[in-house]
Amino acid sequence: MTNPAVPAAFQARATVMTNGATGEAIGVGIEAIPAYNLTEDRQKFHPQGRDNGYVLSLDGFRIYISGDTEGIPEMRALENIDLAFVCMNLPFTMDAEAAADAVSDFKPTYCYPYQFRGRDDGKQDPAVFAAAVNKAVQVKLGGWY
Repeated sequence: MTNPAVPAAFQARATVMTNGATGEAIGVGIEAIPAYNLTEDRQKFHPQGRDNGYVLSLDGFRIYISGDTEGIPEMRALENIDLAFVCMNLPFTMDAEAAADAVSDFKPTYCYPYQFRGRDDGKQDPAVFAAAVNKAVQVKLGGWY
């Protein structure tokens, strides 16, 4: 599979990972976690079986990057996640409360919400996310917006 937006030199070094695949690069373990939407009208954006999130493992430290997804069973079933980056990007993924509900199930030690810029109705407010997430999770708010 080629992507014209990615330079050919990078495409030659890339490895395509399907949902559930595992691998390793430069000493980092990589698990491809499915990323998809459950809500019927959002499935057109991220259909099941196409997209990935990833768990990266380095010296026993596990990092989850959700990719574009809703709070799917595969996310909720994650274990031993030290740091999670979880999206909140309506109308394409989920709102702050849905993201907090999913994160509360797998309880990473730390969590950064991302992709929340652009709405002013509170549905993607990182403060709403932080207030709603399980108190066992330490929410970190990045200054990237």
